[in-house]
Amino acid sequence: MSAGRLSTADAAWLHMDRPTNLMVINSVMLFDEPVDWQRYKEVLQTRLVDRYPRFRQRVVESRIPLRPPSWQDDPEYGLEQHVHHLGLPAPGDRFALQDLVGDLMTMPLDRNRPLWNVYLIDGFGEGSAVITRMHHCIADGIALAQVMLSLTDAAPGAARPMEPEATRAPSRGRLAALTAPSAAALSGAVHAGTVVARQSAHIATSPRHAVKLAGAVGRDAKTAVRLLLTPADAATAFKGDQGVRRRVAWTHSLSLESIKQTAHRHDATVNDVLLAAVSGALRRYLQTHDSPIGEIQAMVPVNLRPLDEPVPRELGNKFGLVFLPLPVGTSGSYRRLIEVRERMQEIKDGRDGPVSYRILSALGLTPVPVEKRIVDVFSGKGTAVMTNVPGPPEPVYLAGTPVRTVLVWAPTSGHIGMSVSIFSYRGQVTVGLMVDSELVPNPEEIVTQLERELETLTHLAHGGAVTRRSRRDRRIPAVKE
Repeated sequence: MSAGRLSTADAAWLHMDRPTNLMVINSVMLFDEPVDWQRYKEVLQTRLVDRYPRFRQRVVESRIPLRPPSWQDDPEYGLEQHVHHLGLPAPGDRFALQDLVGDLMTMPLDRNRPLWNVYLIDGFGEGSAVITRMHHCIADGIALAQVMLSLTDAAPGAARPMEPEATRAPSRGRLAALTAPSAAALSGAVHAGTVVARQSAHIATSPRHAVKLAGAVGRDAKTAVRLLLTPADAATAFKGDQGVRRRVAWTHSLSLESIKQTAHRHDATVNDVLLAAVSGALRRYLQTHDSPIGEIQAMVPVNLRPLDEPVPRELGNKFGLVFLPLPVGTSGSYRRLIEVRERMQEIKDGRDGPVSYRILSALGLTPVPVEKRIVDVFSGKGTAVMTNVPGPPEPVYLAGTPVRTVLVWAPTSGHIGMSVSIFSYRGQVTVGLMVDSELVPNPEEIVTQLERELETLTHLAHGGAVTRRSRRDRRIPAVKE
């Protein structure tokens, strides 16, 4: 039976919903030609709904205090309730699509039905788009990205989905899979995380109690205490009182091979280069808006699923979170890259991921007001959520239509108002940005600066100076370090 109680981790994500921060994972697929929508709906039914029970089940809260909600089959389920056909408003370009995606991100999912929706978009230039929204309690972003890619084929006329190897968990080199602990290591972290999580509410208001606890428990519990005591980010233009509205923007397709070459010449990884570029873009935005400049903590998901197995039919959340200090306060593109490289290595050598997973799981056993308080403590420490999801290296086809670009945004919890997503596919990388429109009215500025930062790092790798600026760059003034 696939019906049953939510895991404590899934229950925690369910209860994190707020009007200003919905726990919904949003994704977009772009196409250069129209999609056969009837064929696509057949794919949705057979490969998504029939294969994964959560997409035909709804969540029912328990009447017994502290007991997790349960999954129950929706007796009124119908695919048409979850698939919506829309025409993109004029002029039908990327900016019109960005506005539509931002508007949809503010819409709560109906708790009386399975927690997902798909929007079929006509009129995106000469092509089309698919916007998918799924609640975080169904599964984490890594799992859902694999699920969505399982709807695609390796050839236009293929009768079967991609082979399982193409949709398995990311490799060790990816940001979203910084660590893959052994079963024994995870078990130890689970116990230690539970010990600390039970006292999280006390720790949140009593640093003296946290210090005392750290001295009385082992290494993993000390890791948990350190996570809880990480200082909160200072106020900047990216952090403040949030509104409901969201805005999104994304880069042009960036050459993965070029980024790899830049990384190799700097003895770094692709992730290091991209995160250094993001850090530089955020710094330049703060400079142009006369905001205080300092280091910014990014919350990074760490995949804890086995690296050689497909996701289970029941899906669910199996990831931890780590804090990555982005060197936004460091001047100089090269210095920022070196800082990112060193900080990433420290994270890979640590145990923050499995410990934080157990803390998240323990949240599902606490009353909702207590959970909200602890989430506020955690989210107050960070300014952004940062994800990196690797897609197929070769083109794939959805309902016979080639997929041009894929974007996936993780939701932001508590007081965090920015999500940065990196998705690699068919030799290209696209970086997407989701922001609170009250804090960042024009995320396109950050995207433009990010592309410029990557160009700077590329020329540094070749020992040259940047002499070329794209047409979009000319709309945003250059900023001196």
